[in-house]
Amino acid sequence: MFPILMQTIQRSSAISFPMLGGLTIDPPAYFTLFGRPIYFYGVFIALGFILGALYCAKISPRFGLKSDDIYDFLIWLIPLSIIGARLYYVLFRLDYYLQNPEEIVAIWEGGLAIYGGIIAGILTAWVLCRHKKIPLLTLLDVVVYGLLIGQILGRWGNFMNREAFGAETGIFCRMGLIAPDGSTLYVHPTFLYESLWNLIGLALLILFERKGRRKYDGQCLLLYFFWYGAGRAWIEGLRTDSLYLGNTGIRVSQALSVALALVSLVILLVQSRKEHPAEKLYVNRVPIPAEGPAEAEQTEQTQTEPAAEQPVTPPAAEKPEEPEAAPGSEEAKEETKEETKEELHS
Repeated sequence: MFPILMQTIQRSSAISFPMLGGLTIDPPAYFTLFGRPIYFYGVFIALGFILGALYCAKISPRFGLKSDDIYDFLIWLIPLSIIGARLYYVLFRLDYYLQNPEEIVAIWEGGLAIYGGIIAGILTAWVLCRHKKIPLLTLLDVVVYGLLIGQILGRWGNFMNREAFGAETGIFCRMGLIAPDGSTLYVHPTFLYESLWNLIGLALLILFERKGRRKYDGQCLLLYFFWYGAGRAWIEGLRTDSLYLGNTGIRVSQALSVALALVSLVILLVQSRKEHPAEKLYVNRVPIPAEGPAEAEQTEQTQTEPAAEQPVTPPAAEKPEEPEAAPGSEEAKEETKEETKEELHS
């Protein structure tokens, strides 16, 4: 069994991978900038936020939103979700932090719980959507893509910290932690499991939406909750740094993940039996301007360009009148005789 008293952060340990021929690396946990340590844990989280935000802004029109809606949301989301993630972590280790209050804000030492960040993010989205008068579920359908990107990269911050690993194991993909005394402990690389699990989930979610399978607002959110909840429930059971519910021995994140996956699955199954008219999707209800820029430009060109000249058809040639017989000519004499005969007969 994994030693109960073993520290959950092993920054002084080198890392080896037997699966890769015994490859051993010892990456630094931080670098120095202007005399202050900058931890790679925070760098990976920041990078995940940035890439996630850019991707969400790019796909937002496919959901009927504007990129400005995403950026406005992220301005508030970034600080509030970090606070929420930290508070969630601190609340479940309250006894320790009451004795060491100065460490409550020490997020550079690790200790951000993803579920705390998600709860804070949903509350922030709810307030923003009420202000902007857009559906909450539509915004959350977009945000889950960025959330997955952030989780994929954020777990590599755990790797740099040598934290969020699992119990001792002999599995083929095990990771070795080499202590300064030369002893090696082989553990589950749970950070890698979750990163790959989220990468697969992101690919499936992108494919799902691009194939036109999204039938109602909130469907991507439910699929994310089911996928992430199922994976986290399994992975959390392997970790050694879980938060527990009091003295019950129940892992908080594992219990929440199971509940989240089951509830999401039930809702998805219920919704699959219902009809979802296309016009109910928010993206199909967004009013489209009667005349967009392209149409206006085309109309302006039509009004300014001179009308094409119509070909002029020449009038039909008139049949020339027969000239009258000249007086005193033979033709005139014959006509006079004919007229005289007609008068005598009458």
